[in-house]
Amino acid sequence: MVMKFHIIHLIYFLILFSSCNIQNTSSNLEDTKIQNSSSEIGTFVPKINGNPNVIFQDSKNNYWLAVKEQGAYKYDGENLVFYSKKDGLSSNDILGIQEDNFGSIYFDSFEGVSKFDGQKFTTLELIPSDSSKNEWKLEPNDLWFRMGWNENGPFRYDGKFLYELEFPKTEQEDIFYARYPNVSFNPYGVYSIYQDSKGFLWFGTSSLGVCRYDGKSIRWLYEEEMTMIPGGGALGIRSTLEDKDGYFWFTNTRYCYGILPGDPESGKASRIHYKKKNGLGYIKENNEIDYPYFMSIAEGNNGDLWMATYDDGVWQNNGEKLIHYPIRNGDKTILIFSIYKDKQGMLWLVTNNDGIYKYNGTGFEKYEF
Repeated sequence: MVMKFHIIHLIYFLILFSSCNIQNTSSNLEDTKIQNSSSEIGTFVPKINGNPNVIFQDSKNNYWLAVKEQGAYKYDGENLVFYSKKDGLSSNDILGIQEDNFGSIYFDSFEGVSKFDGQKFTTLELIPSDSSKNEWKLEPNDLWFRMGWNENGPFRYDGKFLYELEFPKTEQEDIFYARYPNVSFNPYGVYSIYQDSKGFLWFGTSSLGVCRYDGKSIRWLYEEEMTMIPGGGALGIRSTLEDKDGYFWFTNTRYCYGILPGDPESGKASRIHYKKKNGLGYIKENNEIDYPYFMSIAEGNNGDLWMATYDDGVWQNNGEKLIHYPIRNGDKTILIFSIYKDKQGMLWLVTNNDGIYKYNGTGFEKYEF
């Protein structure tokens, strides 16, 4: 079973960090670049090289796209500008992008968090965990980062410093290590961060379920079927979403699971108390339920749930039935990392092997920035 854990995690990391068609990126950019004015950084380019692994729309309606081992691209509707470490990014491997209330853009990576104020990049000053691991606060303007998925907790930025936090121990840790004593990865590793309608934060971990921080207490939610996959192994909580009815949906690679949080003052102080809702799957011909490998989830404009799988397209749950959208390009099956809804309510797919796809009202089609 331990070997199975190693194999599953190795496969995931190889998939996530595969870099298609980018071996000659630097030379391609040099051949096609048009320099900005001397007061600006970045390089105008005619196209994106490789497959983006992150998409984000900022408050000015610019789209930001990150490509592994390259850096970030900004598309303003007309121009495509490329940024990398030579422009001041802390890393060319970007895991996430977000924006603060002042319009600055932040790039999360293994090597640090970079802030772009529109003129220059700066790397946030990190307060290490030995002095900041208990600096848990919930301020409305704070930003939260992962900086990889092998840390003991998330990172909180208060506008001045980046604090390295540590999760309080969950009882599930002892059970995990008793079952898998020789694993090389951190079961507390943060795979996803989500802020709900109350401002509470939900952290999806590698192997210990979900952790919620409400500003006063840190509580855990763990279900075997939510965290583990058939045959053994755990690939983490990839995505969290609160729906219009107050249910929270969590996706890992085999299940989309719903819970309604209950009375926070009842039962064990370290546990989230909740009412359970059935996971999402479709009925096969033999009346068995099959659960696709869900990677990411987004809420549509009508409150319906859109769930992206790795290799089985997108599934829409309209409250009555599941509707399947196969994602293909000719004979090629498109492998999906995530689904993203922008500020106009448009749905986008970030893929592993075919760039970006956009929903056109009836299905998803490839989109060229």
